[in-house]
Amino acid sequence: MNKSVKFVLPAIFGIFVLLLSQAVSTNPTARNEEQINLALRYSAHRLLTIAGDRSSRIPPVEHPEKGTWVVRLEHNFEYDSLPSVLQRAFATHKVVGDYNVAVLNCNTDDLMLGYTNSLFKTGEEIPCGGREQNAGCYDLRVTFLDNAPAPGWVKDLSFLFAFLGLALLFYSAYHLFKILKVRHLNQKLNDEKSHAAPEIRTFQEAANNQSPLRFGRSSLHISNQKLLVNGIEKDLTYRESKLLQLFCRHSNQLLERDQILKSVWEDEGIIVGRSVDVFVSRLRKLLKEDETIRIASVHGVGYRMEIQEQAVGSKI
Repeated sequence: MNKSVKFVLPAIFGIFVLLLSQAVSTNPTARNEEQINLALRYSAHRLLTIAGDRSSRIPPVEHPEKGTWVVRLEHNFEYDSLPSVLQRAFATHKVVGDYNVAVLNCNTDDLMLGYTNSLFKTGEEIPCGGREQNAGCYDLRVTFLDNAPAPGWVKDLSFLFAFLGLALLFYSAYHLFKILKVRHLNQKLNDEKSHAAPEIRTFQEAANNQSPLRFGRSSLHISNQKLLVNGIEKDLTYRESKLLQLFCRHSNQLLERDQILKSVWEDEGIIVGRSVDVFVSRLRKLLKEDETIRIASVHGVGYRMEIQEQAVGSKI
């Protein structure tokens, strides 16, 4: 997988999930203007029908300010029927949230009747219920409460999406930091490096080359897989020789674990991440007599074979 994909795709998905979290947590009444309009028109129709009025015109629903809706009833209606009719209409049109209901005189704008829907939901008595209503024109005003709490499952789902989105963004930032860190370290080492071990393009080409690969106070004879450390000859396995040659070709450079696995173990078909740690440990033991060489581990990234500058390319 391309390195950039490791953080670009999770970052994009993380942003999408955060936006989804915001959408879920948003008060539904802010997004359902058409549904509220239809619910109020239906409520006005039902109230007039219950009162025996099947012919009066129902004016358009007005939206004078945010969260407030008004529909005019040009005929008196049964106030006791209002809570159940309105609640049923909102449920049918999937409009949720707490709201206040006010019945105003059309001519004077005086508050005649009213209640809060939370009373109706808990079964408490609605204020002014059962009282006579004078004939006349009335404005039915519904005001949704901005601080109406979202249902519990909405809050839980919103929190889950927010957590997932932040986790994905953190994951992306971590991988981006790793890539930039490797590039920075390699650039810094390349700038400071005045000498480099001769680079041999492939392991097979190196094996065909009879001249040893010199580094520090040691030399690697790839053709017969021999390692000479401070005059002490040691036998290497094929994989040890291949890994050491990779480190020599990139001395004083940070190599990522994926890069090491691909270069040394790809021909096996099956790659085990733990193999790198095991073989690096073996090389450290083999090279312990050469104090000019150190294979350092960079946590979470990979390894770097550090060779003292004056010892790079030295003669054995």
